[in-house]
Amino acid sequence: MLVSPETPTSSQANSREPAGGLSRAPGEVEGGTYDFLIIGAGVVGCSIARELAKFKGNCLVVEKGDDVASGISKANSGVLHAGFYVPPNTLKAKLNVQGHAQFKRLSEELGFEVRAVEKLVIGMNEEEQKHLQELYETGQKNGVPGLRLIGRKEIADLEPNVNGEFALHSPLSAIIEPYQFTIALAENASRNGVQFVFDSAVVGIDRPDKRFRVRTSAGSTFFARWVVNSAGVHSDDVSRLVADTPHTVYPVRGEYYITEKVAGLFQRMIYPVPPAHGSGLGVHFTPTIENNVLIGPSAQYIDDKEDTSNTAATMRTLKAEIHKYIPKLANVDLIRNFSGIRPKLVSRTGGPRFADFVIEENPAVDHFIDLIGIESPGLTAAPAIARMVVEIIGGREDLTEDSDFCPHRESPKRFALMSPEDQARAIAENEEHGVVVCRCETVTQAEVIRAIENPLGVRSLDAVKRRCRSMMGRCQGGFCEPRIAELLIDRYGMKPTDIRRNVPGSYVFTGLVKD
Repeated sequence: MLVSPETPTSSQANSREPAGGLSRAPGEVEGGTYDFLIIGAGVVGCSIARELAKFKGNCLVVEKGDDVASGISKANSGVLHAGFYVPPNTLKAKLNVQGHAQFKRLSEELGFEVRAVEKLVIGMNEEEQKHLQELYETGQKNGVPGLRLIGRKEIADLEPNVNGEFALHSPLSAIIEPYQFTIALAENASRNGVQFVFDSAVVGIDRPDKRFRVRTSAGSTFFARWVVNSAGVHSDDVSRLVADTPHTVYPVRGEYYITEKVAGLFQRMIYPVPPAHGSGLGVHFTPTIENNVLIGPSAQYIDDKEDTSNTAATMRTLKAEIHKYIPKLANVDLIRNFSGIRPKLVSRTGGPRFADFVIEENPAVDHFIDLIGIESPGLTAAPAIARMVVEIIGGREDLTEDSDFCPHRESPKRFALMSPEDQARAIAENEEHGVVVCRCETVTQAEVIRAIENPLGVRSLDAVKRRCRSMMGRCQGGFCEPRIAELLIDRYGMKPTDIRRNVPGSYVFTGLVKD
């Protein structure tokens, strides 16, 4: 039950007593006791953290990566889906539509951009036209407004450089930068008292008394009354730490290309009719907030949940799709490729094509909430998923609203987007704005410093990159990365051999040539 600050709450709901008296393995360090412990700092985990921060109680987020958004949440298309892909009367459909409706308010509170670029799902023949009709009818049943079926002439009017005979036009589809959204959620949650621990994979969970004991790869032990399993592709593995689970996550790798910035070639997201095998939405073309284009993802079942490599065969397939749908895009340079892993609940060996989200209190272990198989439209649904998790907790105990909760996060304006007059004022106020560290994206030294000094305290190169866009331009860090490394060494006292790209072991320097 969700209650106001004036409503009395149970002593259990507000307990802050230390665990005490529980045995630990040699070398383990007790990391504290919490009301809520969230495993996974992706967009869903951080959405839940911010939602819980609205209520009394202390909350910890434990993440195996070096930063928030270090897994699925950074390696996707950043699309806010309108809600016509998922079957009606499913949890995915309900949370997709509910989540989409919250992004305007969230963008105003947290200072990230939502851009309504619209979407065209393209059909090349009459058979694909039938599938477009099915998507339209699904959207109608899910309550998605504004959908239209159009033909070749209107496609040419809207997007003259796009091939297609038929299309479904979605005016509500939008894009965000998914890592910026996740960072905004985490920073606001942190401001409201949520704590974050990184480089800490959960390796053991038990419950010797009324509290869970959570052990991590970093040697720490945390205690919590509630545990929320938002571990993405590893969510089934985490669930098995407390009980048998009927759910198995099958990793599906999606590979992407990123193009150089391009303007005027096309404005909307261009999607194909989803492939019949149901493992994804097909290779699509998505403009980004920064005017690059994402080409992908592919969909390949793999065995290793950590295998985010790129393959030559898939890269060739992505290039072939360019010529099929937007031939002129082939003249735009490709500056990077990457991949991410989707946590599918549908096996490659056949069976049903669709599996719904699993969001539930574990049937065998109370106070342990599983979120398994949170793939697309998980980004869009994240705010609604967070509310659902809080409702599950509120159904078991009283939750008291925290009157001190602040929903706002100030997002500084990027130097590159300022007017010349504002840039001059910024340099006058801070001379380090006069030093450009990243030429491709016009990122100043002041912005890099601000990224290094982020509220979450993470300092890998990728953490800096995601906060200020250094190393994201055409040269991919060839110019700015050495300067950022110098700042980390000279100003912050880091050893060269401690500077890493992201995860432990991804060190940039292996040693000194000479002392």
